[in-house]
Amino acid sequence: MDINKIHNFLQRIALYSMRLSLILLFLSFLKTESCYAEKRMRMQIPLIGAQVIIEKGQTPQEIETFFQRLHENRMNICRIRMFEAYMHKSDGSWDFSLFDTAFRSAEKYNIKIFATLFPATSFSDIGGFKFPQDEIHFANVKEYIRHVVCHFKKFSSLYGWVLVNEPGVSGKIPPGTFTSNHFENWKLQHKQIHSSLKYPVLDFNQEKFLLDYNTWYLKRLSEEVRKYDVTSEIHVNNHNIFRNVAEYDFPSWSKFLTSLGGSAHASWHFSYFNRSQYAVAMSLNSEIIRSGAQHIPWIMTEMQGGNNTYSGDNAMCPTPEEIQQWLWIVIGTEAKGAIFWSLNARASGLESGEWALLDFQNNPSKRLTAAESVAKTIQQNEKLFCNASVAESGISILYTRESMWIEKKMILQNSQLSGRQCGGVMKSAIGYFEALSEMGIQCNFKSIDEFDFSKDNYLGKTLILANQISIPQKYWKSLENFVLKGGTLWIDGLSGYYDENAICTFMTDSTPTDLFGGNLKEYILVDNIFDLNLSAIGINLPAHAWKGIIDNIDKKSTQILGTDDEEITAITHYSGKGKTIWIPSLLGLGGRIEGYKPLQSLLNNILRDNLKNSPIRFSKTVPETLMKVMKNGDNFISIIINKNKNKQNIELTLDKPLKPHILFANKNGNIIKNKVSISPEESIVILWK
Repeated sequence: MDINKIHNFLQRIALYSMRLSLILLFLSFLKTESCYAEKRMRMQIPLIGAQVIIEKGQTPQEIETFFQRLHENRMNICRIRMFEAYMHKSDGSWDFSLFDTAFRSAEKYNIKIFATLFPATSFSDIGGFKFPQDEIHFANVKEYIRHVVCHFKKFSSLYGWVLVNEPGVSGKIPPGTFTSNHFENWKLQHKQIHSSLKYPVLDFNQEKFLLDYNTWYLKRLSEEVRKYDVTSEIHVNNHNIFRNVAEYDFPSWSKFLTSLGGSAHASWHFSYFNRSQYAVAMSLNSEIIRSGAQHIPWIMTEMQGGNNTYSGDNAMCPTPEEIQQWLWIVIGTEAKGAIFWSLNARASGLESGEWALLDFQNNPSKRLTAAESVAKTIQQNEKLFCNASVAESGISILYTRESMWIEKKMILQNSQLSGRQCGGVMKSAIGYFEALSEMGIQCNFKSIDEFDFSKDNYLGKTLILANQISIPQKYWKSLENFVLKGGTLWIDGLSGYYDENAICTFMTDSTPTDLFGGNLKEYILVDNIFDLNLSAIGINLPAHAWKGIIDNIDKKSTQILGTDDEEITAITHYSGKGKTIWIPSLLGLGGRIEGYKPLQSLLNNILRDNLKNSPIRFSKTVPETLMKVMKNGDNFISIIINKNKNKQNIELTLDKPLKPHILFANKNGNIIKNKVSISPEESIVILWK
């Protein structure tokens, strides 16, 4: 063999090996830096701030004033939309001077900036596009990222990058060849499932595609950013969570993000709630994001800060008390930050003059000073809040995105019945969250694929499936093992009526009889509200729409809880070390309509031992009041918010003797031993030692 050829061959191998080593080293570096960024965020005290609107026509003095106001009001983070339209000139050159002024002002006042990528779009597009139109458009996006990231990463005020403002398209396939080509390729790799019985199966390709497509695009953007900046935070903020959550695959996002965020605007996003329920809506919104974040921290990226004049679904201006409530709820749900929308208002276009914490003279509103009082308390107790985490109750309310997909597909026309409206499955789950909140119990609220089914012991743990009409077949075995290993499974309404393909579970061989403890005979539509009598425990409950009839129960291991005209309507089935409570009527929605007191009595009766896992809880139900509990070592923090129109005197149950110390009370609330006095709209934060 030619010695030169051998030599050249060995050189190429050596070169390839060196390149491979460099690639692996680089990937290792990225992983290390990413882990460092996550650890850094976890160790910090929660950051409080606001969106700073930077637009043409602002003077350097005015821009500096914005950051001065943030600093004066103890805010240490902001968010800025990096408008390409204000940087990329028509001749192809770039002028960063407008945003340079903002970044230098942030450095002067020690404010960190979450920079939101905002490639060129139409002038009236205030939210930004979610996907490119075509490949040329995508190439332009990547060029925008290269220029912007390379330029602004040099500023010490840069905190991180928000990949897309509020991803998600509300279940609608976006126009353009970029998406259509990806959809066609996706369908080639994901064959539609057809029934072996040859009857029609509903097509959920569009829903499944959007779930994957959102994840793919966000990951591609993160990869583009990491080409030029390997240390800054990578973040994204979901929005309208109660309607759009079926489009988000949070566990997959957590693999390339360093923090997860969200938008929670009462005017836009809390349509399932009335104003007195906005506090619990913020609590629920926060729990969904906290669960989705998995191993990474989370931040509430946008919260309504001011008046909405013409934009938003519901017109409102948050009160100073609501601003404080929302902040404390977010912090009490383990967030590492909260950013208001916005500090200052736009001067022109949609939303001009709206949403701001500053008045038109750039002076602080009462809402901003209210936020400052919360930030002050947190900063004065830095060590306490830095390492505080949620004190878990062991109760998780689960939702399935398939339920939301099927509900939307099955409903052909609007109905007077909440259970026959889009949103019925989410509202059913919300009902249990609200009921437990009034009991002083904070529970998880998460997608079924976010729950850890791999543990060996679930004693003291409770899962609630409230009218989740679709349970994918792959989860039945996991749910069965959860019960066998000591867990309590609560099944309400039409939960499990369909599998993931909208095939009726109770008409197939896949019916989980061993888990349920019986078979479903049928559902009967009764009325908007009807009485469900659980005679075995002496409780009569309001139920909504459908009454489920149970048949063929396992008499040896099953207790009958309720009957109607000699037909079984509710059972408890014991299996292994745990149990399943099966009540195939809509109690969550019934409680939302008629009031939660009967449902709370039932929860107290059946989950008595499980509720005791909460280290601090209400001794009895307190209407329109909620409590968040955090722990730091042997110390606890309880955050109590009264949305009732009356002053509340609340007795707390504690697992062990602790002495209270009030950290925050905006209306002179007080506590003596375990008894709290709290005024309407008041927030009280108590440290227990």
